[in-house]
Amino acid sequence: MRAIGVVTVARSDYGILRPLLRRIDADPALRLLLFVSGTHLAPEHGSTVAEIERDGFPIAARVQLHAASDDPGEIGGAIGRGVEDFARALERSWPDLLLLLGDRFEMLAAAVAALPFRIPLAHVHGGESSEGAFDESIRNALTKLSHLHFASAEAHARRIRQLGEEPWRVVLSGAPGLDAIREASPLDEAELERLIGMRLNRPTLRVTCHPATLDLEDARIRVRQLLNAVDASALPAVFTYPSADPGGIAIRASIDAYVAGHENARAVASLGSEAYFALMARAAAMVGNSSSGIIEAASFRLPVVNVGIRQEGRLRPPNVIDVAEDMQAILAGIRRALSPEFRSSLERLENPYGDGAAAARIVQTLKQVELGQQLLVKRFHEGDD
Repeated sequence: MRAIGVVTVARSDYGILRPLLRRIDADPALRLLLFVSGTHLAPEHGSTVAEIERDGFPIAARVQLHAASDDPGEIGGAIGRGVEDFARALERSWPDLLLLLGDRFEMLAAAVAALPFRIPLAHVHGGESSEGAFDESIRNALTKLSHLHFASAEAHARRIRQLGEEPWRVVLSGAPGLDAIREASPLDEAELERLIGMRLNRPTLRVTCHPATLDLEDARIRVRQLLNAVDASALPAVFTYPSADPGGIAIRASIDAYVAGHENARAVASLGSEAYFALMARAAAMVGNSSSGIIEAASFRLPVVNVGIRQEGRLRPPNVIDVAEDMQAILAGIRRALSPEFRSSLERLENPYGDGAAAARIVQTLKQVELGQQLLVKRFHEGDD
């Protein structure tokens, strides 16, 4: 039986990985080893490990890798401690393959820890770009550390090959988040309203603002422009909290202050995947700078106002309206997103990030790939394809 290790470090990646975890766990030829870390284990981020426990997945290890603050020095130290703690967890479980997703610094710690154990790494969502965040560098580092690559679109598969990865290692799987949308159980509006704590009887904005970690401007100044635009729209708003990156605490405090002063606004630490998707299906528009606005929102034909530089470089579906981090520009973007003309333009929109069958392709590769020297020893592939 082949042991497949999977790392999850936050509510965001767990919702994307759930369909894949179900397939691995149900396959008699595979054994799932789930390494839970990051904000899953942090009470201030909702202790979302409880959602994993409710789903019944076996947890191989809980790796404490959460910075006490969003200070750069604290985050750098957390990465170092994370490498050590992941190494101990891997030594106890020693999977045949270790799967990582995306571009979080916690994933980088797991990848570095796996190197001396000669555990092959499989990486999901490589080849993408988010030029306004240091996630860009982490994602590319994970590509070079990894032995298998599961790309969400052909353009991203091509970029992986351009980094010198051998073509046979690159699989065009699509984005597994679309599988999660397809498999999510319906959630009625009454239950969604209960979870949020607010009626949804008017057009409502779904708002997420993460730090753009390569932006030199203070995060509090940036989020103030966004909040002023939401206020000027006079629409109800449901906020989800930012990632645990430098600037995240200041953004969270600004959101909390806004919600405290507005009866038609709520903030949630974690909705869970089903409620998260139900809100996307129900919202009038999505506003902020989350990757889910670029990748998953198109499946709901949801208009998205993408603010600032954080997601620059990503493949964009036509439901995305890019605006500067300026109150008037954001407000104009919201008004355009809500216009009947823009919404009608999305009636036949197809998501360019896949067909909702990524998990099956990934699991098939994890089962069939030959382990050993050929997989571990990487050769630089010359050329751009």
